[in-house]
Amino acid sequence: MAQTLVKSHLTSSLLAVAFLSSFGSSMLYGYNLAVVNSPANYIKAFYNRTFVSRNGGGASEETLTLMYSLTVSVFAIGGLLGSLMVGMLVTKFGRKGTLVNSTVLVFVAGTLMGFSRTCGSPEMVIIGRFITGIHSGISLSVVPMYLGEIAPKNLRGFLGLMPSIFICIGVFIAQILGLHEMLGKEEHWPLFLSLAVVPTFIQLMLLPWFPESPRYLLIEKHNTHATITALRWYRAKCNIQSEVEEMQEEQRSLSTVDTVTVRGLLTDTSVRWQVLSVVVVNIGMQLSGIDAIWFYTNTIFENAGIPIPQIQYTTVGTGAIEVIAGLVGCFTIERVGRRPLMIGGFSFMGVCCAGITLSLILQAHVSFMRYVSVACVVGIIAGFCIGPAGVPFLMTAELFKQSHRPAAYTVGGSLNWMSNFTVGFVFPFLQMSAGAFCYLVFCGVCITVASYVFFIIPETKNKTFMEISQMFAPRNAALKSQPLGSLDQLKLKAMNGYGTLESGGDNSMEAM
Repeated sequence: MAQTLVKSHLTSSLLAVAFLSSFGSSMLYGYNLAVVNSPANYIKAFYNRTFVSRNGGGASEETLTLMYSLTVSVFAIGGLLGSLMVGMLVTKFGRKGTLVNSTVLVFVAGTLMGFSRTCGSPEMVIIGRFITGIHSGISLSVVPMYLGEIAPKNLRGFLGLMPSIFICIGVFIAQILGLHEMLGKEEHWPLFLSLAVVPTFIQLMLLPWFPESPRYLLIEKHNTHATITALRWYRAKCNIQSEVEEMQEEQRSLSTVDTVTVRGLLTDTSVRWQVLSVVVVNIGMQLSGIDAIWFYTNTIFENAGIPIPQIQYTTVGTGAIEVIAGLVGCFTIERVGRRPLMIGGFSFMGVCCAGITLSLILQAHVSFMRYVSVACVVGIIAGFCIGPAGVPFLMTAELFKQSHRPAAYTVGGSLNWMSNFTVGFVFPFLQMSAGAFCYLVFCGVCITVASYVFFIIPETKNKTFMEISQMFAPRNAALKSQPLGSLDQLKLKAMNGYGTLESGGDNSMEAM
């Protein structure tokens, strides 16, 4: 049955938009995460030569390390700024419009980084990284929002995980191009950093020809004709009547509700559990230890006894595993659902984090334990990519109605980037103080998030946005103050936080 649904709804237009938006935006996030690893020594050498030409003497090792750390971490600072802009941008320009307009950031950043060595300016590299971070912060939220709104409900999971696959592909491409045989030579690093403009240029040439999100056109722009035209483009010969009626029902429920601000979202008790769920899964995906593993994969492999010249190829192998795991999650999510991928992914990562701790403690006494640590690294990466890498962004789209969705992505995205920066900054100190036991902190985070998903978050597979909101309504209603006057109780029952009337049979649900 699921196969029939996929075949009847997965049109070439849907697939093309998913590919273009992910290829020109999400893939760049993965690419920019990994692109600075291979040319690190060349970039430091360039910084040192510039320092000599400006000051007459070389920079200290601490200064070079600080400048390189700033080059790496400024990407996350830009990402945080970009995520804070998402709500405003998607409301003003639309989902597709935001993706198209933000491409200018990539071209500016690529130009700065590409000509930085010619101009003898380390500042151009750092500013370029900051601007690419802004673009990634925007696209990391907007792409899943766009795909979640144009996809039919039975394909939201499949299309919603495509960005995470392209993130893994971006990391993999950066790892391959960073090999010494490719662009891993000193003379090529400016080209290596600026190569991100190529997929963005392809996106800019083709994506404007596709329609905007139908939900945005109807609910926020009130353009019924454009909505029907867009749906016919994305659905081909499928009957769109029921989908239009579902969107109109949501539009009527939001007729008295403007697009919610971040402050309004955080103070709205009618979506309190949805907000808490977004907070938990977005912080959890970064504090799960995946960033620490990505940052220190080479060190772990070196400790495992892998020859240093072979480590770059081993790292590329982990990139291939990321892509395979992402594909597994993408093609199974509509069959198994969101919850199993999240619970299974986080649980498996927790077990592997505990495994790394055990292997690091015992590898001095048991020789094969060093290979266990390598297997655990691969397991953490695979567990992350199969579910936690992409489902939180999909979940943010599914848990909220149109009025709350931009603010929800702003909250989720900013927490994601802040957690990313925190792990990168704190992990070296945590490793120094706790040693091998630092991975137990990540194990605890993973098990906690898996437990939260198991007990709190319902399965959203094949549910409309209205149905998902109604699934959370009883739990949110329990947060509201009980001793209300009769008039306040009547308003609560009539409005239910969204402006939709409840039937008398809902009393039993409220009591729950």
